[in-house]
Parts: sequence; structure tokens; C-alpha cells
Amino acid sequence: MKKHRTSIRLIVLILLISGTEAHAQLGGLLKKAKDKAGEIIENKTGSKADAGDHSKTAGKFIKGDSLIFAENFSGAEKGVQSKFNGTVHIQSVPANSGKWLALQEKTTYKFAKAIRYPKRFSIEFDVLATGEKIKDISPMSFGFATNNSSGEYTGNAGAYVEFHYYDGDQVNFGNSSPKKYINSTFELAAYLNRRLHVAIVINGQQMTVFLDGRKIQDGIFFNPSATKNFYFTAPWSYNRDAKVLVSNIQIYGFSK
Repeated sequence: MKKHRTSIRLIVLILLISGTEAHAQLGGLLKKAKDKAGEIIENKTGSKADAGDHSKTAGKFIKGDSLIFAENFSGAEKGVQSKFNGTVHIQSVPANSGKWLALQEKTTYKFAKAIRYPKRFSIEFDVLATGEKIKDISPMSFGFATNNSSGEYTGNAGAYVEFHYYDGDQVNFGNSSPKKYINSTFELAAYLNRRLHVAIVINGQQMTVFLDGRKIQDGIFFNPSATKNFYFTAPWSYNRDAKVLVSNIQIYGFSK
């Protein structure tokens, strides 16, 4: 009987020792798993940080490196023929350097000679809205029509950007083909009597728009085979001698 009890105690002791070793081994495995999970989380966090840095870089406007078109209207005084079709009115604006094309109400402006754009290019220009109050200016737009005819007043043709001046802060984007319409906001009223720099990058079907260095739109606004002809469409009407003018137009292609 005594030997039997001794055997039982010995078995229990062996089991306890084995359990302790198993627990230690399990603890080691859990620690390894925890360390591995920590590495994975750290790697994922690092990847997200890298993606964030990349998105900030991608959000900056980068102009092309091959000049296609440029017009600042400085040759108007010397009788140089305008690069826009139709009748143009070039003038100086107090407190703003250079010459400006004054957009006459109910008028659409396109280049006198159609441009064959590369797949990827950039276009920049300055817009200057002048007047006593922003609400004195009807909406104006610019964009890319499918033809280069300026025989009639056309608003929001093709892929367009529209400044709703009388609303103070509304900017619209769209195209009827593909059907896409987006409403956004930008403080237009803050740029009354102050030039606003516009920069656009076209990459095939994609159009990215920057206002005063800030990206406010980026999306698909063209069909694959769409023909592109740039235009400005003046406001339908002005009140109290308000006016919208444009200048410093530059178009660049990308060699790479």
C-alpha cells in the first residue's frame, strides 16, 4: 500500500514538472507570436506613413517641361495679332502688373489656331475678377470643348470648371460625356480684385485642378477619344462695372 502511494506521488510530480515545462514552452511561443505581430504592425504603420508622404507629394502641381503655347498679351500695344479668335479687348489693371484679356459678357474665347495636345500636358493662367461686390459677377467657366468654333456663346462645354462668383464660394466641375457633375467650394470672394492662379494637369482622361496651389479636383472627365479645345466663357452679365480678366497663359507638354 505504501509503495502504491509512493508511485502515485511520483506520477503526480512528473505531471507537474511536465506541465511547468509545457507552460514555459507555451509562454515562449506566445512571446514569439507577440513579437512577430508587433513587427507586422510596425511594418504596416511604416507603410501608411510612407503612403501619406507620397500623397502629399502627389498633391503638388508639377508643370510640363516642353512649351506648347504662351500668351501674356504684352504684344497688344505693338499691334501683334491676338492668339485668340474673335474680337479681343486687352487692357491694364491698376495694382496688377501686365496686360489682361477682358472677358466681354456673353462671349466664348478659343485659340485662333487649334492645338494638338499630347496625352499629358499642363495649363496655367491667372484669373482676375474686379468690382465692388462678388455678387455683381455671373458665373464664368473654362475647359475643353470638342470643337474649336467660337461662333456662338457656349457655357460649360465639354470638360469644364465653373466659377459661381455670385455665390461667393461655389466651384463646379463636369462633363456631359462622360456624365459627371461635381460641386465643390473655394473662397472666390477672397479673390475679388486679386489674381487667382489656376493650374490644370491633363493626363489622358484625367483632369486635376489646382486653385492658388491647392488641389481641389482630380478625376476622370474625358472619354478616351475626346478631342480637346481649350476655351474661356465669359459671364452672362456684369453689374456696376464688374469684370473678369485673364492673362499669363502657359501650356506645357511632358517629355517624360
